[in-house]
Amino acid sequence: MRVDIFDFDLPEERIALRPADPRDSAKMLVVKPGKGLEDTTVGCLPSLLRGGDVLVFNDTKVIPAQLKGIRRRGEAQSQVEATLHMRMAPDRWLAFMRPGKRIAAGDRIHFGHDGNSCFLGQLDATVIEKGEGGEALLGFDLSGPFLDEALHAVGHIPLPPYIASKRVDDERDRADYQTIYAREEGAVAAPTAGLHFTPALFAALDAKGVERRFVTLHVGAGTFLPVKADDTADHKMHAEIGSVSQATADALNAVKARGGRIVAVGTTSLRLLESASREDGTLAPWSGPTDIFITPGYRFRTADMLMTNFHLPRSTLFMLVSAFSGLDTMRAAYAHAIESGYRFYSYGDASLLFREENDGR
Repeated sequence: MRVDIFDFDLPEERIALRPADPRDSAKMLVVKPGKGLEDTTVGCLPSLLRGGDVLVFNDTKVIPAQLKGIRRRGEAQSQVEATLHMRMAPDRWLAFMRPGKRIAAGDRIHFGHDGNSCFLGQLDATVIEKGEGGEALLGFDLSGPFLDEALHAVGHIPLPPYIASKRVDDERDRADYQTIYAREEGAVAAPTAGLHFTPALFAALDAKGVERRFVTLHVGAGTFLPVKADDTADHKMHAEIGSVSQATADALNAVKARGGRIVAVGTTSLRLLESASREDGTLAPWSGPTDIFITPGYRFRTADMLMTNFHLPRSTLFMLVSAFSGLDTMRAAYAHAIESGYRFYSYGDASLLFREENDGR
């Protein structure tokens, strides 16, 4: 499938640099294939659901995975940046390095300063392997919880490139770029649909009889990588680590059996549910890496609805939502959102998508 059919023009002013305040005051576009569009707000979500439905959230927690440091090779040194994206061992992370050309196996990297300031903390690593596209395997001198503590002292919140290019991260981002239910550390990007939820919204959903269940998918920095191939068949997805517990699988199967609807909160939740699904649409407990790549023509087995933000043109996420609700439907929805002043991307507004084959049931 040609990648350029997923392209569209987005004015720069539509990119949100801060979230709505309060979070659930964000706008939300309801998309029902064949039945049109409805402008509402996230706070109205309970009125769009029924008692017995279930929301599935990704409870991953963003870590300060953006690191700046000095690469030393003999007497030579240069400034480098690393964005950790997948933990491979207690002391090892895969990372995207900038500039990647300056990195070679065996290099020592001293994180915590940029060459113009003194150390903020002690965090050193060795480049174990160099991969393609600026990726490298880093072996840290610290391990386990000691490494985690050092990352919190030295690292920065890895804001998406379209925000980081316009401003630096600050203390406010440490709260803003985290869901209120985050608990499993390991993500380097937030599951952004979940950023809209507040305690007040949870209380309203509870009163409506809408259940909440949690899965974990540690979102990697690969989520921001553009699709450079001309055809989707030539694009390689970066794997992300996730898990669905036995209790969650059983609960979601029970909801489906009694006629309730599964509402995936975020594309990460949906990708994980699909990774854990059986042919008959039931869910099994599951854990491990997933690189599932969903494009139009994919047959969904699990979620009936998807709550998600507005995504980048030519991105795997826009391809996923086009598979879920139909490419023509989503192109029309995005055109309406742009014209109507919706705010896009991680800190932007939301959409509530009904699955095309369900006809908005």
